[in-house]
Amino acid sequence: MKTSLKLSTCVAVAWAAVASTTGVAQNPNAGAGANGPINSSGGDPAVQQYRVPPEKEPHLEDHKITELVGQHIKYVFVLYQENRSFDSYFGTFPGAEGLFSQPPDKTPGFYQNIVNTDGSTSIIQPFRIGPADYAADTDDIDHSHPRIVAKMDVVGGVAQMDQFAQVEEKKYWPSGPTPSLKAKQMGELAMAYMDGDTVPFLWQYANRFVLFDHVFQLMTGPSTPGNLAIIAAQSGQTQGALHPDQLYTDNGSSVPGEPVLNDDDPFWGSPSDPTPANEKLPVNPGDFPNGGYGIQLNQTYATLPLSLAGEDAAEVVSTDRDPEGDLGDVLDDVDFLTKKGQKAIAWGWYQEGYDQEPTDPNQGPTDANGTHASYITHHNGPQYFGYIANNPQFSQNLHGLEDFFTAVQTQALPKEGGVFFVKGGYQNLFGMTPANPDPTVQQNFLGDDDHPAYSDAQISEAMIAKAINAIARSPYWDQCAIVITWDDSEGDYDHVAPPIRSYGPDGSVITAGPRIPLLVISPYARAHYISHDTGDHGSVVKFVDAVYGLKPLATLPDEEAGRDLGKKKLGQSDWGPDDAYTSDVSDLLSAFDPARLNGSAPALPASYAIIPDEIVNALPQKGTTSVYGLKQIGVTPVDVANHIPNIVPADFNPRPKTNPTP
Repeated sequence: MKTSLKLSTCVAVAWAAVASTTGVAQNPNAGAGANGPINSSGGDPAVQQYRVPPEKEPHLEDHKITELVGQHIKYVFVLYQENRSFDSYFGTFPGAEGLFSQPPDKTPGFYQNIVNTDGSTSIIQPFRIGPADYAADTDDIDHSHPRIVAKMDVVGGVAQMDQFAQVEEKKYWPSGPTPSLKAKQMGELAMAYMDGDTVPFLWQYANRFVLFDHVFQLMTGPSTPGNLAIIAAQSGQTQGALHPDQLYTDNGSSVPGEPVLNDDDPFWGSPSDPTPANEKLPVNPGDFPNGGYGIQLNQTYATLPLSLAGEDAAEVVSTDRDPEGDLGDVLDDVDFLTKKGQKAIAWGWYQEGYDQEPTDPNQGPTDANGTHASYITHHNGPQYFGYIANNPQFSQNLHGLEDFFTAVQTQALPKEGGVFFVKGGYQNLFGMTPANPDPTVQQNFLGDDDHPAYSDAQISEAMIAKAINAIARSPYWDQCAIVITWDDSEGDYDHVAPPIRSYGPDGSVITAGPRIPLLVISPYARAHYISHDTGDHGSVVKFVDAVYGLKPLATLPDEEAGRDLGKKKLGQSDWGPDDAYTSDVSDLLSAFDPARLNGSAPALPASYAIIPDEIVNALPQKGTTSVYGLKQIGVTPVDVANHIPNIVPADFNPRPKTNPTP
């Protein structure tokens, strides 16, 4: 205890020294003030070349920005990763609201208690892990709804953000006088963060393009709610309002119900799905019968795929196998969209393992080594909706990951444009293996969707880089916007309190959860820019609404009715999609440069986005030495620049379950 207190005092003293000797007004991160360019371009000459000085930016009204973005952008690509909090990846990125934006005693949760194996209590604070720790491969910490909320520690409607270490430790220490070493190490892992020496590609994109530092996970839960919210701006609140008997009845952790707050598999493709076996949507062969997955209710509220159907909505849903069961909650929406007469816009969901992938050794879903072995069923948002999954025509918009690369490289995407979601899975298509030579890590961390416990962070950012390179080398670059974001925060520490907007049937907070990273890349994007606009997963929906002039989901008749019922019957004013009506939900348009939009500055060239193949194809880390990292991308993290001590717990292990400490 004494040692930890002394070390914590050392950090506070060091921070004070930084504040007194620099011109940052006691704010080395720059904090969350007005949006603006990052103060320094660092060592990247391309940034200085393409950055538009503030005095040369024209003033454009919001409606003009929206109009010009709609004129320039035809293709929206959402590269959707898994399970990272903002602080865990970008907490020391210059200019962002980060771990050292304020003094430790003014940073929520900076100091947290943790119990040692002898029963004494120590103080733990955020600490950096990197190449020497093989930080690209970490075990998975708890991000279930009950524990996310417990970690946030909401008191009087305000999240204190101060229970991440203890809640995680207690999961593995349910009883007894003292925790095990594994339990303590899992608590420590919740406080670890990385920087550009571990994920240099992501830091390069943040440095060259636009990083949002106040985007929160919409729902306080794990992956499935996030994968629903990215296309619906909710995870079933309006369905629960329209059908109170479908509201969840437990603490949100396991029972099927609305809103969805757990990782039960979709009904469609499950053993309960009555669809003939040869027509069912895929499921990972390990999910049933012994994979431990429950089966979620059929989801029946409006989504982007429905609103993008526009005037074709009635025709699109006409091939649904069960109109009564799948369409009852969106009939008025379909009628409205059809009559509005807006031209349909293409969409696609490309997820690794959905169909036959190069990683599949055979042609049939016969065992865990066959087709769909890399598929993570509960990450496929559209598969939860009967009007998509139970419609043989509409479900043709679901694809495997290799199909995305093929479509881009062969220029097979619709010439009129569209919205395309991209996700990895349990394996990767590129034959990559972790830098960590440990045999267990080599076997277990082959995934590329960035989810701890099975994905390697460097393999995952390589998948993102390959996707961006493919887009940049195609004709789509000139008319595209690329959004990179994550479906939940993993349960990792983040210090910024989210806005508390709504509560579930059990009285627990359901919106919003901790911050997640979000980046925007486009030839019309600002260069080297931090946006402090507040947003969440609904911001992606709101952005798509803005680009294509869609009527927001929240304003469609069936969703409006659900929102009204939520207010009248449940006392919840923000009960439903938050792409309209809900305050402080960014549409992401602050990412776009007025000068580029009106032609007074040139669009960013594809070369500005491309990371050379020889770098992408070789993991940044070789052995324990970073050969492509902060030095090469020209960015110095705030803690390094200001010589803030990095206090790593002496007994820390980034993989307590994968590589237990002897």
